[in-house]
Amino acid sequence: MGYIDKFLSQTSDSKIFHYLLAVIIVGGTALICIPIASIQNYHVISFVLLFVVSILSTFMGIGPVLLASTLSALVWNFLFIPPHHTFHIEKTEDILILGLFFIIALVNGVLTTRVRRQKRLASEREKRTNALFQLTKELSKSSGIEEVLSVAIGEIKNHFSVDSFFILQDGNNILHPTARSSDERILTPDELKIAQWVFTHSKKAGAYTDNRFNVDYTYFPLQGTRLNPGVIAVEQNKPFLDDQKSYWDTFLAQISNALEREFLGELAQKVRFLDESDRLYKTLFSSISHELRIPVATIMGASDSILNSSDPGTIQSALCQEIFTASLRLNRLIENLLNISRLESGHISVRLDWYDMNDLINKVTEDLKDELKPFNLKVTIPEEMPLIKIDFGLMEQVLYNLLFNSTQYAPGASDIELSAGYENREIKLEIADKGPGFPETDLKKVFKKFFRVDGSKPGGLGLGLSIVKGFVEAHNGSIKVENIKQGGAKFTIKIPTEEPDIRDL
Repeated sequence: MGYIDKFLSQTSDSKIFHYLLAVIIVGGTALICIPIASIQNYHVISFVLLFVVSILSTFMGIGPVLLASTLSALVWNFLFIPPHHTFHIEKTEDILILGLFFIIALVNGVLTTRVRRQKRLASEREKRTNALFQLTKELSKSSGIEEVLSVAIGEIKNHFSVDSFFILQDGNNILHPTARSSDERILTPDELKIAQWVFTHSKKAGAYTDNRFNVDYTYFPLQGTRLNPGVIAVEQNKPFLDDQKSYWDTFLAQISNALEREFLGELAQKVRFLDESDRLYKTLFSSISHELRIPVATIMGASDSILNSSDPGTIQSALCQEIFTASLRLNRLIENLLNISRLESGHISVRLDWYDMNDLINKVTEDLKDELKPFNLKVTIPEEMPLIKIDFGLMEQVLYNLLFNSTQYAPGASDIELSAGYENREIKLEIADKGPGFPETDLKKVFKKFFRVDGSKPGGLGLGLSIVKGFVEAHNGSIKVENIKQGGAKFTIKIPTEEPDIRDL
């Protein structure tokens, strides 16, 4: 019966076809039964016709079934109840049987039709419930507005067979002039005006609505609980039926909630970003003000003393040394700010070349010779250490910052160990000191910008280790920090490198 029902629904949408088919089937059944009918078994023909009516009621509406029941009673009376070919009935029991036949056929047809209709409605409800469940599931898995829109457009196309596009607001209750759909679409001024009207008044407009506006699309508002994400436009060939309207409204509610969730998430992220930017700005401003004040005051004081005194050359030389030291501090501060800016903007370019590890370490220790004087620096480089392919300038900054950091926190006369090695096409550098180390809760934060351990030595912006991590990762390497059991901290750097080839040197 499912195949017949499908065939009927696909053959014609007109109810007239069902009426004609009912007449043809009842008439054909009567013609088939004429040769086998007799005076004695004409009652059997009523059961055959009753069976046919029952069959018809399983895939036809109430109208065709009523026609089939009436026609079956008339055909049975005219062709099979004696006297034949008349509507006159001589026997009382035949009149009773005819009446019962008509009532049974009619009631059976009506009840079967209702059962079939209830089954169809239940199946349709189950299908829609499953569709809404799948929509909710897909929307919940979507991350970002683009994914939500992609899922929504696809599901609307699958379940309603209509094309759609979304016009979303910009966060200030103004709709974007560009529609979101499978293809990029620029709205005309009239379309944008209608969409803005729908968004402002929270009423649908366009085709098949009271607010026609002479457009081909139907515009529906997307309404959330806290904010309205925008408007959806669909291209309908016919209006939604009554039973489709609630289904469509539920569909839109799910999509609106998902879009609202993403909108609120983006707004919350912007608020967090603004708060973080404000906090970083205050931290940076306070730190820079403090860091600049000391060397600038030193330079100004020393310069003033030189200009306004007739001290011997030894004192002037000491003052010039103070100016030079303060200038170095200023230069280090400016370099750190420039380096963090390069990292943030993604403008770090790594220029790899072959270098000797001894040259790199000697250059850094020479630059830090004054800072390293109070310490016992132990450098370990294996004799078989090959040439390494690195960006010399970036790695110089890495080692400089790590060694300088150790000199600021390790106690005087303690050991600072710097070792280098090469294994499995990888450079390994380790810098260890005997300082206080890091609190266990702060080990994962030491490479963050502007992070400083509570109670740490005054001075610095908290950028050095962040720059180290950025420069190491620019080499596709990694860096980690750990506390040493005997006291102090150890930084371990690993950077992949090629094996040296004399033809490439």
